[in-house]
Order: sequence, then C-alpha cells, then structure tokens
Amino acid sequence: MRILSGIQPSGSLHLGNYFGMMQRAISWQEKGEAIYFIADYHALTSLQDPSSLRRNVLEVARAFLACGLDPDRATLFRQSDVPWVVELAWLLSCCTPVGLLERCHSYKDKIARGLPASHALFSYPVLMAADILLYQAEMVPVGKDQKQHLEITRDIAAKFNQRFGPVFRIPEPDIQPDVAVVPGIDGQKMSKSYGNTVEIFADPEEITTRVMAIKTDSTPVEAPKPVEGSILASLYKLVSSPEEYQEWVASMRRGGIGYATYKKELAAKILGYFAPIRERYRQLGEKPSYVEEVLAQGAERARKLARPTLEMARRAAGLD
Repeated sequence: MRILSGIQPSGSLHLGNYFGMMQRAISWQEKGEAIYFIADYHALTSLQDPSSLRRNVLEVARAFLACGLDPDRATLFRQSDVPWVVELAWLLSCCTPVGLLERCHSYKDKIARGLPASHALFSYPVLMAADILLYQAEMVPVGKDQKQHLEITRDIAAKFNQRFGPVFRIPEPDIQPDVAVVPGIDGQKMSKSYGNTVEIFADPEEITTRVMAIKTDSTPVEAPKPVEGSILASLYKLVSSPEEYQEWVASMRRGGIGYATYKKELAAKILGYFAPIRERYRQLGEKPSYVEEVLAQGAERARKLARPTLEMARRAAGLD
C-alpha cells in the first residue's frame, strides 16, 4: 500500500503536529510504501519570509528524522523539489467546480481569522489534491480538520477520470478518532495560526510556561474536576500509558488537588515523553549536510514516482 502525507513548514512543531500526523506517519513506514513531503508551496499562503521558510523546511526534516523516520524505508522530500505538482494542480483545476471550493470550511475559517483572501488560499484543496494524486497514493493519514479536503481530492479525481479516462487512484483517508483534533492551550484545535501551541523542541521552561497557561475552569481545589472536555486530561492521555491516565482521571474526580498541580505534572510528562526525540533532534542539528542529503535522495525517488502519472495526465488531457 502506498501511503502519503504532508506537513507545512510554517513554524516550530507542536504536539498537534506530532500526534495528529507525525506519530502515525512513522508507524505507517512499517506497513507500506510511505511518502512524506514538506509542503513549502502550501506554506507560502501564510509564510512569505524566504529565510524563515528555508530554515523551517530543514527543521521539519530534522524533526521527522528525530521522531523515527527511516530514510531507507520512507521517502521524505520538499514539495517544491517536484514542481510537476503545480502543473498537475492546473490540470485538476480545469475539472474543479468553483462551488466545491467555496464550501471549504478551512478557507472560511482562515479568512475569518484575518488571513488574506488570496487565490492560493482559495485553491489550496486543488494543490492538495495534486500532492496526493501525483503519487497515486492509496491511503492518506489526515486530521479530522483535513477530512473535507480529502473528500474534495476524491471528487476532483473522479471528475478528471470521468472526463479524460482512468488516470488516478481514488485515495482513502486514515483518521484516528482519539487524536483527530489535539486541543491547544485555549481549547481550540492546536495550531500555529491560533498561537495556542505547546512546541515539542522549545526550552523546558517555555514548555512549562505554555502548559501552565492552559485554560481551566474555576472549580475549587477541594472539589472534583470535570474530565469531559478537559484540555489537561486530553493532553495527558496522549503522553501517558493507559494505566497512568486512569490514575490521573481518578485523581481529578476525587478532588483535593488544584489545577496548578495537574499542569505541573502534565508539563513534566510532556518533557519526559519527548526527551529521547529532543536528544536526537539536537544531534541532527550537528549534521545539516545529512538532513539535506536525505531530502535530495527523497526528491529523486519522488520524481521517479511522479513522472509516469504526470505524463499519463498530460496525454489524457491532450497535451502530449
């Protein structure tokens, strides 16, 4: 099975990136042909500082490797190192109804939050479709918030196949309900654009400060704490064993302990969970040429996979 996923290099990686995408991406490399790209074209919709973009790409690659990606088993590359994806996006856009894009929740949400209403932001799902279809992916691990975009990919592929002949596989989503949306410190989805993240590779003091800022209610120290809808409980579940989580929940329901104590315990748990990954990340920082080599080799493999699909799509559309 061919599995594909991507991540934007728009800032430092956080818990939502790891549990929503990267952890599953690492596990998929044991189950099939894994292809992962760093979406620098997509990042341009919100990040337009060239030096920051270049730095972030390398940091994401370094993080992938630190988290356990094996470049002998998985393909990791920059999206822009296979520029054919942009040509395919144009071919797909010719089969994409405007109404399909107008219904996208993500576009409406980002505009409401102040992002400029650019054509790139509006047509983001078409480029995402090209990302997936260019490599004939069969399975796409996505977060719950990206499910609609994958449904659009399926619709676009079906329309192209209907109009020009069978060129693309129709991909399936992989969504794990337990980590479909990782909450940020304010209770919304954890996202760099919302400023509510807990970064994996930040200084320990900064991580602790962010955790201590998690939004909680005004339940007194002595009273039982609500578990349902609790940001603290949701995040603790991600970094603890099932037995540890049950003990945590039982303690919250008994009462007698304040939120500040639970926040300190959560911060310590996060730091402990990511300690080995943080150490590997530090070591890889001393080997920038190795990270670049991994990306270059990944791009070469990705181009070999992509070329037959683009040639087939061009022929089907009458360009060759």
